[in-house]
Amino acid sequence: MKYPKKVSEHIVSWIDNYINKSGVKGIVVGVSGGVDSALTSTLCAETGQNVLCLEMPIYQNKDQVSRSKMHIDWLKSKYTNVSSKQIELDKTFESFVSSLPNSSSENHELSLANTRSRLRMVTLYYFSALNHYIVAGTGNRVEDFGIGFYTKYGDGGVDISPIADLLKSEVFSLAKFHNIIGEIIDAEPNDGLWSDNRSDEDQIGASYDEIEKAMINSDENVNLSQREKEVLKIYRSFNTANKHKMDPIPVCKIPKKYL
Repeated sequence: MKYPKKVSEHIVSWIDNYINKSGVKGIVVGVSGGVDSALTSTLCAETGQNVLCLEMPIYQNKDQVSRSKMHIDWLKSKYTNVSSKQIELDKTFESFVSSLPNSSSENHELSLANTRSRLRMVTLYYFSALNHYIVAGTGNRVEDFGIGFYTKYGDGGVDISPIADLLKSEVFSLAKFHNIIGEIIDAEPNDGLWSDNRSDEDQIGASYDEIEKAMINSDENVNLSQREKEVLKIYRSFNTANKHKMDPIPVCKIPKKYL
């Protein structure tokens, strides 16, 4: 990234202008302990607008919880406009799961993982409505527009997406520029949705660096190593399978002569 200061100022100004024009009173952000939510919440705090950071653990790995707390404490020490709440969703998730019929589907665990994300979305929008705030998304360009690595109407259910035009490598660059806590920057990317604490790379089959390169060079097949060809195949597979998340919802258009 050539000009991190200019990029940061541009995003902060964009968030601030959006809030002022929309007439809302602030922003709510889910903080997970990862670099994307850490950067997003920091950029939101930079606006001077009211920012509510929510921790929403659901049987969360203790390291993720620890990083979330560290980041929020760091934010609150720097910005007087930042407040926070921790909402324990273990029992909510348990109650939901206990109400479901038994399932032997191979997609059972994935469905439950997505449910965790959607419970957090519901929580974010509860506090959004309560305070007349908007919900800031934390997805980056690789996740949101490359491989669709997010939950539809979960972490994809937001009002604005401040960092969705940044590649993952650019997120790290901007996080370092803002002096985000090193433990967060160095942590292995993890969506925190699985009981076995599997990483994003475990789920995708490639690192973000690899996926990012494939995304940038997706139309080129020349001079690729065997691994690069494998990653390009992974990228194209995710991109195709998740188009329904990344593209606008299809609308059935009725011929005017029928109306």
